[in-house]
Amino acid sequence: MKRYQLPSISTKSVLGLSFSMLLSALALLSFTACGEKNKSVGEKEVTEEMPNIVLIISDDQAWTDYGFMGHDHIETPRLDKLAYGGLTFVRSYVPTSLCAPSLASIITGSYPRQHQVLGNDRVLPTDAPEDSKRLRADNYAPVIDNFKQLNTLPKMLKEKGYLSFQTGKWWLGNYANGGFDLGMTHGDPDRGGRHGDYGLEIGRNGMDTLFNYIDLAMEEEQPFFLWYAPFLPHRPHNPPDSLFQKYLPKAPSEYVAKYWAMCEWFDQTCGELMDYIDKKGASENTLFVYVCDNGWVQREDDPSYNENSKRSPYDYGMRTPIMFKWEGKIKPEFNPHSLASSLDIVPTILGLLGMEQPDGLDGINVMDETALKQREAVFGEIYAHDFSTIDNSLFYRMAITDPYKLIVPDKENKPGESVQLFDLTKDPFEQKNLADQYPEIVEALNKKIEASWEH
Repeated sequence: MKRYQLPSISTKSVLGLSFSMLLSALALLSFTACGEKNKSVGEKEVTEEMPNIVLIISDDQAWTDYGFMGHDHIETPRLDKLAYGGLTFVRSYVPTSLCAPSLASIITGSYPRQHQVLGNDRVLPTDAPEDSKRLRADNYAPVIDNFKQLNTLPKMLKEKGYLSFQTGKWWLGNYANGGFDLGMTHGDPDRGGRHGDYGLEIGRNGMDTLFNYIDLAMEEEQPFFLWYAPFLPHRPHNPPDSLFQKYLPKAPSEYVAKYWAMCEWFDQTCGELMDYIDKKGASENTLFVYVCDNGWVQREDDPSYNENSKRSPYDYGMRTPIMFKWEGKIKPEFNPHSLASSLDIVPTILGLLGMEQPDGLDGINVMDETALKQREAVFGEIYAHDFSTIDNSLFYRMAITDPYKLIVPDKENKPGESVQLFDLTKDPFEQKNLADQYPEIVEALNKKIEASWEH
């Protein structure tokens, strides 16, 4: 089947894009592909049995902060239903606890050291504190240029005839840089583009643009891949007042009540998305995938987060539930034991579609029970928010096994900090450092980290 490049659309108009405007965006595709849409790839039609793929990514939410994870107050009924209706891993991690590198890892299936998106901003030795945002964008441009050359999930899915749509947070310039056909983020630094621009409106200001994308794909009779990464429950914590009032009597402070309310608000938008797909009669042929980009523990006395969460090497920063739900195709299972990683999302999706695994993927297909059982560890790496090179910006490296977790600070960039070892089964909130007590375990896990970096 021939592939046709979709014409670009002004992101400013995308936010309020009507269905007719979206159809116009595909006029060239519809005209030139007339008579080819139903041609086969090999002996199989492109659209036959190819599920729609909806990737839901929450933003700044601790692994504990869901109903299905046992939170005493936060209610997330729609994500609870997703969790119990699919294959859900709760001992799962992102490789780094900051949004830009975490999101880049999700869409490429590789560690930050591979895709080179190490932090949210890039600095040079010649930069001064008073340097402008324009210079910050100029510094980041080579990172984006490098990323554009990488293989991403939307690019891989084109082989199967998928239309790919970006909504929500996106750090890497224009949506097209990730291989998306259409999207909400223009990424132009001169117009405020840095980490999502118009894309950040989705969820907070309605869902119409996202629904229009779904309508477009169904009109074209093409399977779609949807990146739904709303700016939720991320700050600003400005939930609907009804939700804020609901949690205020239960919370230790207004700051916590607002954060709890944001978690439920995010859950509500996920419900709207799932309900719309169901209304379209597409639920049975849609693969839903869920992950959070990094954790967050709300401070009680100000709007910020505790230092053991976001940007930290601890579980409050790195641990997240990961879910895969495809009705009738994936057997529901709540898996509290197996180790999983957001790096597994790309190879698992490709495996479900019967596609070959390209070189450079650092995760596994979690549907492969043998690979899952043979996995001995997942790994992590934390860099400076304002990064330069791996050597100059690496803060921590981690290995997570069953039951131990090792945190190794970089000797040059974190001088004076000690190696930490935790038994996550007995100490899930990492309160007791066992490194001095079990030096042989520290040595063994450190060797695993080194071997991972040589891979």
